[in-house]
Amino acid sequence: MSRYRTAGRFLLLCAVWGTAFMATDVGLADLPAVPFAAVRFDVAAALLFAAVLASGVDVRPRTRDDYVYVLVGGALIIGAHHAFLFAGQRYVTGGVAAVLLGLVPVVTPALTRLVSTDEEFTAATALGVALGFVGVVIIADPDPSNLGDSVLGVALVLASALAFAVAAVVTHSRSPSMPFISTQAWMMAVGAVVLHAAVVALPGQSFATATWSPAALGATAYLSAVAGVGGFLLYFTLLDDLGPIEMSFIEYVIPVFAALAGWLVLGQEVTPATVVGFAFILAGFVAAKWRALRGR
Repeated sequence: MSRYRTAGRFLLLCAVWGTAFMATDVGLADLPAVPFAAVRFDVAAALLFAAVLASGVDVRPRTRDDYVYVLVGGALIIGAHHAFLFAGQRYVTGGVAAVLLGLVPVVTPALTRLVSTDEEFTAATALGVALGFVGVVIIADPDPSNLGDSVLGVALVLASALAFAVAAVVTHSRSPSMPFISTQAWMMAVGAVVLHAAVVALPGQSFATATWSPAALGATAYLSAVAGVGGFLLYFTLLDDLGPIEMSFIEYVIPVFAALAGWLVLGQEVTPATVVGFAFILAGFVAAKWRALRGR
């Protein structure tokens, strides 16, 4: 039964982060990208610290693992990942960015083997990664010309994918002594600081150009409380249960939920390519988990 609960939580997280793409589209109509991300994690950090204070748990980092977990997770998963991604999407299409982020499950096993011998990367896992990546390519339907014409954008999005993969591996290998909610609060705060620094460093990313319309405020509230606080709490809980290799497959499932949310709420078209891509993603999961499914 615990496996079914884990699968349910995994799909819930995919749905939350998939609909976050829809909320981001709404917010980006009125807000510059990096300031939008910075405010999102400002609010998320404030909500988590309020929960920490209300619960009375220890909020102070004490051990080396506490500091490494918070600094690496906050700076890379929250800060660098979003800063590089938004900066890269100034030069490449969303389709190309989605394909490049689909490389996370490819690089994660190699990174994991460098720091741990507990994670196994089998031939079935490799087949699952390959099928899933093909599915992401089909759903994104990128224009290959952008890969050659926008080297800087490709490099930035690849840096975003690498930052996420490295942080997932490093945080999984640590055992912080702080309560779980405290580590998440500090990670959100560290990530928000990194994003505010990116606002200053990146051209065209200024709070002065933001228009805080009701739609933008609603998108910020959803991304902060649901996708931010709820999503990352769920992500790191699952990371402990499943490990970085299995959790990296989330990059293959999120585009499916993003497409469905865009179709249901914003009226965006779900193309035949989306359906075919989903079939490849599903085949990838079956291939990677064939031994466990056959045992069931």
